[in-house]
Amino acid sequence: MNWKLIKWKARYAWEYFPFTLNTVLCAFAGWGAYKMLYTPTPKGEEPSPFLPFIILMGKVALWFVVALVGLSVLSTFVTFLYYLLLRHDKGIKLQVEFTTETKKGKKNKLFLHARLDGVIRPILGFIKGRLFYDDNVMTDRFSLLSNKRKEQSLWREAITGKSRLNLPDIKEYELKGGIVYFQDMLHLFSLAAAQPIGGHFYQPPILMEGNDTDVFPKKTETMDVRIEQLRRVEGEYLNYKDFESGDDVRRIVWKVYAKNRELVVRMPELYEPYASHLYLYASFHASVKSQWMSEGYLKEMLNYYKNCVWTVYDTLSHKEWNVRYIPDQTFNIPEQLSDDEKTARIISNSNWHKDASLQQYFNPKSGTVLCISSFIEPQELTNMLDRCDGSTVVYFIKISNVLKHFAPLNLLGRLIFLPPQDRLSRLRTRWTFSPIRFQVYKREKEIEEILRKSSVIVGVI
Repeated sequence: MNWKLIKWKARYAWEYFPFTLNTVLCAFAGWGAYKMLYTPTPKGEEPSPFLPFIILMGKVALWFVVALVGLSVLSTFVTFLYYLLLRHDKGIKLQVEFTTETKKGKKNKLFLHARLDGVIRPILGFIKGRLFYDDNVMTDRFSLLSNKRKEQSLWREAITGKSRLNLPDIKEYELKGGIVYFQDMLHLFSLAAAQPIGGHFYQPPILMEGNDTDVFPKKTETMDVRIEQLRRVEGEYLNYKDFESGDDVRRIVWKVYAKNRELVVRMPELYEPYASHLYLYASFHASVKSQWMSEGYLKEMLNYYKNCVWTVYDTLSHKEWNVRYIPDQTFNIPEQLSDDEKTARIISNSNWHKDASLQQYFNPKSGTVLCISSFIEPQELTNMLDRCDGSTVVYFIKISNVLKHFAPLNLLGRLIFLPPQDRLSRLRTRWTFSPIRFQVYKREKEIEEILRKSSVIVGVI
């Protein structure tokens, strides 16, 4: 028996239960007010001369509140039935869009834009929504509070809402459905209607603090940017071109002519003072035990690594060179996105893997900047660095930093006084005693020693 599925079905069914905790609290409060105002004064007690006036005012206030709440509850049922009629006749359903916005703090934030056409909001009430994604995980409830007017009209066309989404992981999510709730002013009733919603959205990486490093591009695609030193165009002796008038006949490749009857000449090796593109590589290869892949530690480390890679990309994009991010995994990204949006989405979708090794992925001839994590195999890193020159910049991202405690009292507080609420806080508490911790620290020391002995430039995040 799948207890996880049973738990989800029970929780999903509970979303359609019309009563809330406020229903019980308000019922007790109303019953208490009624008993207090309508209980007669015991015989033999002389009432205060102001008591009848106070009771009268209390009764007026009680019935005013009852009438107001009753009107809100009645309108909630009416507007809910009206929406069910619209959904049946016109197929109206909740529409959602996701946008990424960058605020002054230069942090990418994910926002949800929701819209529901044709509905009427309950009097003094609310319309809210909730989405399900991936393995039936629920978002927090969001409100639809704004009105969308028709063009050149005062009539409302739809109700809309915008809310910030804080999701646990930086990745792409799959929408599985949603629910719309109609609620009265005191949330006594919550009438739910299912919404068939599908699609994908992703949580973007955010910027972190980092130091700028001098970099020099190795790839020429245009002749727009001039560099200070002459750069050798690699591999040109292996390239041929068709023979043209004026070419040196001594460079004719006679073997090609004998085979294809085509005159081609070798292109000479050139030194040119131009370079236009920075090629950024970020390896997500993880040389770790397979059972570690499902650990919560690796999920938080992956989020941290993605944020650091995005920070490196953002830092390089502010230079005069064009930046090309070379992923080590294959994705289907919409072509209409800008370069920055494509890169953010590729980084968000990337995962730890064991497929393409560092030597297979990184090209030292064109790659200027390389990001590596603490999960890189040291021997493989050594072999790769032997092929690099002093102009290659390597950012070593120590992913164990995301689980560090900043003070011993912090750990004591989490264990005794402040119970952790989120996944990262719980993992930080367990990290001190985790066997993975010692192996990661040992790997990081080995990588730091290898980088120290190499000729490459080491960047710092």
